[in-house]
Amino acid sequence: MSTELVFEKLSGGAIAHRLMELAQLRITVFREWPYLYEGTLANEAEYLQSYIDCPRSLVVLVWDGARCVGASTCLPLADAHAEMRQPFEVAGMDLARIDYFGESVLLPEYRGRGLGVAFFKHREDHARSLGLDLCAFCAVDRDPCDRRKPAGYAGNDSFWEHRGYLRQPQLHCSFSWLDLGETEKSSKSMTFWLRQLPFA
Repeated sequence: MSTELVFEKLSGGAIAHRLMELAQLRITVFREWPYLYEGTLANEAEYLQSYIDCPRSLVVLVWDGARCVGASTCLPLADAHAEMRQPFEVAGMDLARIDYFGESVLLPEYRGRGLGVAFFKHREDHARSLGLDLCAFCAVDRDPCDRRKPAGYAGNDSFWEHRGYLRQPQLHCSFSWLDLGETEKSSKSMTFWLRQLPFA
């Protein structure tokens, strides 16, 4: 593991040049609890196309030499998948002021080094540069008694709250993917977290 990690920021069509690295990282990390995602490169290409198509998107990659070890994404909510937009539309919220944070994924050996904080800062700065003042992301809802949950698992709720994000139980959506061991996709409930960005 190198001590010199390099950040790379891409937007819109430039993301296509790193599609395979981003897709493979998402597949690897999201196999873990609580997502248990049985991803394929074809699924990833379809999902990530919205970021490639949106000139106002942002992907932040972290490189350890030639190895992509972390990634974080965002794009204006108005340009996100319909499943993500729908609960805000139903609530009558103005999509034009919201930045949607897609994911932050890090390989296990790179966690606890401040990269998660850096990911939030990069995305929040990007939101401000677009004139967006409300940041939103969603997290999967799993039964806390699910037998697949690893012993001693600690979620990210405290970290997100420390960053100023609050869980919004009234804002939730459903997204379908193939769980590990499933033969057909199933719908998963996702609940949103929001932060009003302070004035700079």
